[in-house]
Amino acid sequence: MFEERFEKLGMNEQENFKRIVNYFLAHTYLLQVQYDFSDNLRYTNQDYIFVERNIELFQEYLQFSGFQLERDSNYGVISLRSPYEINRQKFDKLTTLMVYVLRLIFEEEREKLSLSKEIFTSTGDLVHRMISLGIINKKPADTVLRDSLRRLNRFRIIDKAEGFWENAGTRLLILPTILFIISNERISTMYALLDDVTDLGEEGDLTEG
Repeated sequence: MFEERFEKLGMNEQENFKRIVNYFLAHTYLLQVQYDFSDNLRYTNQDYIFVERNIELFQEYLQFSGFQLERDSNYGVISLRSPYEINRQKFDKLTTLMVYVLRLIFEEEREKLSLSKEIFTSTGDLVHRMISLGIINKKPADTVLRDSLRRLNRFRIIDKAEGFWENAGTRLLILPTILFIISNERISTMYALLDDVTDLGEEGDLTEG
């Protein structure tokens, strides 16, 4: 029984359990590796280790509410899934296309990797790639760009070093969760969106024709 197993945890472990469950509900993904931009080093995420050690307890608890907790040890990602449509986040078209381009960059750079496992881009490079692909005709308004990137950060798709999200030189880290937010099957269907993208308005609102 869940209650019996939960009670066997220490007080600090019980608090960690509660905190991490709330983290999953807010961010969907938990990564094994954390990157510190200040010293350019990788660190093991102790929350990931805790979940991995108690994975069955987390899964049992979350199943009561219809959630599935899935672990991919190859990429070091634990993700929260739900079959219910009400729990699915809807991205606007710009953010969705941004995910698509980030996935393209991730796949391209992954083939070039040698020792480093981190894949970086920048806000400027991302926007330039979107323009070169014909997805947008010009740089989105700063507020729109910032909101889209912040949302992707909330769901642990990207991270950044110092600087404002909308600044061209801001360094972005593309996290391996990019492989989970959009499946290989769906990546091909994203091309269809390119035929239905219109320009961004003066205020940065995405106009759908």
